[in-house]
Amino acid sequence: MSFRIPSERRRAVGLAIVLVAQLMLVLDTTVVNVALPHIQEDLHFSPATLSWVLNAYTLAFGGLLLLGGRLGDVLGRRRVFTIGLAVFTGSSLAGAFATDATFLVVARALQGVGAALAAPSVLALLTTSAPDDRARNRALALFTAVSSAGASIGLIAGGLLTDLGSWRLTLLINVPIGLAVLAFTSRFLDETPRRTGRFDVVGAVTATAAAVSAVYALVTAPEHGWASATTIGLLIASAVLLAVFVATETRVAHPLLRLSLLKVPSRAASLTLIAMMVGSQFSMFFLLILFVERVLDFGPLAAGVAFLPLSLSIFASSRVSAALVGRFGPWPLLVVGTAGMMASFLWISGIDESTSYVTGLLGPMILNGLSAGIAFMPTTVITLSNVEPEHAGSASGLMQTMQQLGGAVGLAIIVSVYSSHAVPGQVVPGLAQGFATSAIMCGIAVLIAISGAVAFGARRRVVRVAAVTESESVNA
Repeated sequence: MSFRIPSERRRAVGLAIVLVAQLMLVLDTTVVNVALPHIQEDLHFSPATLSWVLNAYTLAFGGLLLLGGRLGDVLGRRRVFTIGLAVFTGSSLAGAFATDATFLVVARALQGVGAALAAPSVLALLTTSAPDDRARNRALALFTAVSSAGASIGLIAGGLLTDLGSWRLTLLINVPIGLAVLAFTSRFLDETPRRTGRFDVVGAVTATAAAVSAVYALVTAPEHGWASATTIGLLIASAVLLAVFVATETRVAHPLLRLSLLKVPSRAASLTLIAMMVGSQFSMFFLLILFVERVLDFGPLAAGVAFLPLSLSIFASSRVSAALVGRFGPWPLLVVGTAGMMASFLWISGIDESTSYVTGLLGPMILNGLSAGIAFMPTTVITLSNVEPEHAGSASGLMQTMQQLGGAVGLAIIVSVYSSHAVPGQVVPGLAQGFATSAIMCGIAVLIAISGAVAFGARRRVVRVAAVTESESVNA
């Protein structure tokens, strides 16, 4: 006699499994951040190459995210989720035992591949396992809470693990969690229906290669020279690959990216804003961590706690941003949010050896967090508004891709500027220029937001769009 698990309990366990997997994927975007100084010292990274510990993950994640979503449509979400999680778990184990810089970067890239396969299936598995709209909305609310809290938890967990043992634990912790999720996936999660179609492999390869080429050119430019054949050749290669990608997407039957989504000016503007804002934020999670640990001499756990005001400010202002969008519309909020972010970077660009945490860093971090929380939700509303239901997944995937690739390119630019002014053995030289670069990115975002407010900011139309897309924005 076989034992049958009650359907309600099965759904609850299935929901928990998917949410744990989502938390693990979100954690990995920040869990290694506070361990970066220790990784640099242990594996002998230079300041420029250290950025690849973050960028290898985000480039692979962002570049292959759309392909991961398509694979899930054709092969089944549960199957692709399982494969992605297995790749992520195995590469986490490999990275934990990395013996040199190259080994770790490759492992981080493979983690990104696994995340790109698993992440698009998370929402599909959540929604398909829900028996009614009420359960679906509850699942989406829990998904949003996990995603919002993940960055903060990652910083604290990364600091705690590094303090207790080693930076290697920040990767090793994924192994038991991943194995546990894999063990229960087939038992508690149903497979989704498959769709016929082909895979746009050429599109995925050219998009990812274009991003990698551009980032590598930017990161190594201080070493090779901006006018060097290497730098110029890589940038040209990136442009050519991008052109091939666009040409491919116009011809294949099942493109990764529906170029028609970019023909709407407001959506194209909001996606550019997403890339600019996420890219600028990486100075906080890269340069400032180096300063806090190396100059202020905070331990990893203390450094993670030190960034809580930033994360909590983002969380707090994002809770009220939906109501503000309904009252004022998304574009005015984007003007205020991007201007506040720019001001925070200009404020912190005055950093030097005498800067203290309370008087010099706390204020800019809180201003940055409040401003970012106000700005990010409106971009979701604009990006997903007026999208046909059959293209909603593509629009959401495009937005997530812009977040990942925008962060990778933004970090590459910031690190390139920092390295150009860095002094060997010192942390502070170059920090001011790096934060000023983030301010410039946000300044460009402010101009785009003002243009959007003038061109698209009709009060009545914005309220209607916000109401229509409120539930869709959760999916992003």
